[in-house]
Amino acid sequence: MEYLEYVKPELLVLVPVLYALGCALKKAGWFADRYIPAAVGAAGVLLCCVWVLATSRMDSVQEVFAAVFTAFTQGILCAGAGVYGNQLVKQHKKK
Repeated sequence: MEYLEYVKPELLVLVPVLYALGCALKKAGWFADRYIPAAVGAAGVLLCCVWVLATSRMDSVQEVFAAVFTAFTQGILCAGAGVYGNQLVKQHKKK
């Protein structure tokens, strides 16, 4: 799982949270299956935005852009890891 070295350690908690969110959305039937990864991705970016805003000091435009980039990339990576985990579970259950 080399991709985990790119995710900030503080944000690794989002991986199981986003995995659970995807499972909950699937069970609830609110979204078609093809939209669930996008919804999980959006939730990942939103949660990372909250974390970045809470932990970053943004005194310049450059720091604001860095915060936006960090939030977006970390959110996508966390969501990707959650979806990847879901696929591992699904493939393991197949015969």
